Amino acid sequence: MEIATKLAPIGLALIMLGLGMSLTIQDFVRVAKIPKDFLIGFIGQLILLPIVAFLLIKLLNTPAELAIGVMLIAAAPGGVTSNVLTKFAKGDVALSISLTAIISLISIVSVPFIVFNSIDFFEITNVSKNISMTGIALKMFFVVTVPVIIGMTIKHFANNFINSKALIIQKISVALFVLVFISIYIEEWDNIVSFIARAGLIAATLNITMMIIGFYVAKSFASGVAQQRCISLECGLQNGTLAVFVGTQIFDGSSMVFIVPAAAYALIMMITSIIFIFIIKKNT
Repeated sequence: MEIATKLAPIGLALIMLGLGMSLTIQDFVRVAKIPKDFLIGFIGQLILLPIVAFLLIKLLNTPAELAIGVMLIAAAPGGVTSNVLTKFAKGDVALSISLTAIISLISIVSVPFIVFNSIDFFEITNVSKNISMTGIALKMFFVVTVPVIIGMTIKHFANNFINSKALIIQKISVALFVLVFISIYIEEWDNIVSFIARAGLIAATLNITMMIIGFYVAKSFASGVAQQRCISLECGLQNGTLAVFVGTQIFDGSSMVFIVPAAAYALIMMITSIIFIFIIKKNT
């Protein structure tokens, strides 16, 4: 657990720095100009995802410790992985980046709110005595919001250089995401089978359910096929590194059990999203 605890905040900050370097003010202006597609993705990710997660927890009678982990990944915003895979899927990359950026900024409030209310609901007691909703929001501000602002500032003053290195920055961001979860799998290899067995079913069900919901809701209301693909991936791909970071900050001692669903979800979402991209490319 020590590797993941130390690596998660560093990895998350660098990932968010990379996200910031892919953003411009226009990404935020675009939302105001064409709000419909953004609102569909926003509602799907920020509202429907936690509700569906909670319903699945009750339906599958998930143990309280794992239930918190599920709510943790459900509360997390999309990550840069969704931006990369949206591009592969020939989806609306600009919409994907806008959703990731804005929901990531809102997450410093939404994630603590959802997670701390879930802790109260499921009556979890081994929460760190030195942490509070305000405390975790401040920590998230420094590892999520500040790096995004720094990244946007760097892009503003070195736009041509950043644009020429965009592919490398994307690859580094994805590599850091993978590295955090490889460290978890290596450190807890002896327990990995039982972890996946315990959390795999609900993680897979949540992931697939949200991709399907996102796909068909967007099919009914979004502007076109590219937006539909983007919203489906945004609803199914979450920032697992952020979920791990928050989990390791909030819980004492047995942190691993709370981030098991995030680790399982990270593995599953990569497989399902690749299958999703393969299917839609085959049918177009």
